[in-house]
Amino acid sequence: MEKEILTLGIESSCDETSAAVLRGGRTVLSNVISTQIPIHQKFGGVVPEIASRKHIVNIMPVIDEAVRQAGVTLTDIDQVAVTYGPGLVGALLVGVSAAKALAFALDKPLIGVNHLEGHIFANFLAEPTLEPPFMALVVSGGHTALVDVRGYDTFHMMGQTRDDAAGEAFDKIARVMGLPYPGGPRIDALAKEGDPLAIDFPRALEEKGNYEFSFSGLKSAVLNYINSEKMKGHELRKADIAASFQHSVVEVLVEKAFDAVQRAGRDTLVLAGGVAANSGLEARLRERAAETGVRFFYPSRILCTDNAAMIACRGYYQAKHGDFSDLYLNAVPGLGLEERE
Repeated sequence: MEKEILTLGIESSCDETSAAVLRGGRTVLSNVISTQIPIHQKFGGVVPEIASRKHIVNIMPVIDEAVRQAGVTLTDIDQVAVTYGPGLVGALLVGVSAAKALAFALDKPLIGVNHLEGHIFANFLAEPTLEPPFMALVVSGGHTALVDVRGYDTFHMMGQTRDDAAGEAFDKIARVMGLPYPGGPRIDALAKEGDPLAIDFPRALEEKGNYEFSFSGLKSAVLNYINSEKMKGHELRKADIAASFQHSVVEVLVEKAFDAVQRAGRDTLVLAGGVAANSGLEARLRERAAETGVRFFYPSRILCTDNAAMIACRGYYQAKHGDFSDLYLNAVPGLGLEERE
């Protein structure tokens, strides 16, 4: 019987230091995450230099703990997968440097993983029956995209954001409303108390067959509304603003996602990225999936946010395809989702 591959995953693209060990492609033996959210809250967002310094302190203890929890040793590891982009360049370099050092010292293969592809592959950990092809809606702090996943290493880009990503818009609106970092979950919680139809905020690129996104106009409209209300001396109805803003974002995402599912002839939609943890988006997608007979999957909350298990999963399937990196692997902070044929 063939030995199941042990993959060590390392993730340090933003403000979470994470390491995980997977057996085969989908069995999570450990997934350790050290978050920096309490540190960055006082600044209202992530401070790159501080994030990098904390990663340096945390990276080896987190890796050691992941290996310990998995019940293996570093010498048992068969391959090392690491996020090399996109993200904060200093933060990425910490993870990449640690992964290269381990791969060299252990004489094991190194696999550079696109963080956004990792988010898509988190769904394989959440749903054992999931197999390509399927449509993926990727919604994170820096990216919003629709990806037709035709195989484990074959992706077709249906469309992506032209400007601000959905998660970025959530964070900026939350900051203007005086909500603490991270803003996305605060908007989501506040929206439950408000009327989603109270304010008619605009929606861009709504025409059918257009799978690109734009949230900068919506962001500006919300900011203008808030400033206008303040100038008039009106008390801000924060719950209504949050609910109306979230409703506008969610409806655009849902409409485009299901249009893309139909266009590509898929029967399955998965949600990926940090904003996948948004309860309003998840509920509306689930509702629409039930109406249309489309299978809908999304990861657990811990797998929605940045974690190394998804990186190890993506790395495992890249390795099966012979997609390895050499020790010249470098951080690519502006890395995007690209076609893979």
